[in-house]
Amino acid sequence: MTGLDKMISQIQDEAKAEAERRVAEAREEARKLTSQAAAEGEAMGDALLGQAEEEAERCLERIRSSADMKRRMTLLQAKQEVIAGVLEKAYEKLDSLDEAAYFDLIRRLLIQYAQPLDGEICFSERDRKRLPSGFEKEMAKIAAEKGGTLRLGEKYADVKNGFILVYGGIEENCTFRALFDSRKEALQDAARKVLFS
Repeated sequence: MTGLDKMISQIQDEAKAEAERRVAEAREEARKLTSQAAAEGEAMGDALLGQAEEEAERCLERIRSSADMKRRMTLLQAKQEVIAGVLEKAYEKLDSLDEAAYFDLIRRLLIQYAQPLDGEICFSERDRKRLPSGFEKEMAKIAAEKGGTLRLGEKYADVKNGFILVYGGIEENCTFRALFDSRKEALQDAARKVLFS
C-alpha cells in the first residue's frame, strides 16, 4: 500500500470513527430527549389526572347538593300538600255543620265582623230559608251592641256558606272560603306545628 492509500485509509477510518461517535452521541441525545419527554408527559398526565379528579369531586358535590335540594323540595311539597288537605277537610267540616252549630258559628262571626254602622246582611238562598226563629232579632242586637244596625238584605247572596255584610255599598265577604283564604298563612302555620313539630 502506498503512502497515499494509507492516508486515505486513515482518513476513512477517522471519518468512520467520527461518524460512529456522532451517531452514538445523537442516539444518547435522542434517548435523553425521549426520557425527558416521557417524564414530562407523565408529569403532565399526573397533573391532568389530578385536575380531572378535582373536577370529578366538584361535580359529585354538585350532584349531592342537587339531590339534597330535590329531596328537601319534595319533602316540602309533600308537607304543603298534607297541610292543604287538612285545611280543605277543615273547610268541608265547617260547611257540613248541622244547622244549630252552623248558625252558632254565624253568630260568632257576626260578633266579630259587625261594625258600628247601618248595614245589611245577605245570606245564600239556602241559608235564608233555614234561618232559625228569632235570628233577625239576634242580628239586630249584635249590631246594636257594636253601635250600628243590621237588617236582612233583600237579595240573596251568591255564596255557598257564611254571609256578606254591606255597609254603605261596601261589601265585606264573610263566607267560610273568604275567611279561610284571608287567614291562609296563619292556618298553614298552625297546621304545620300540629302535624310536623
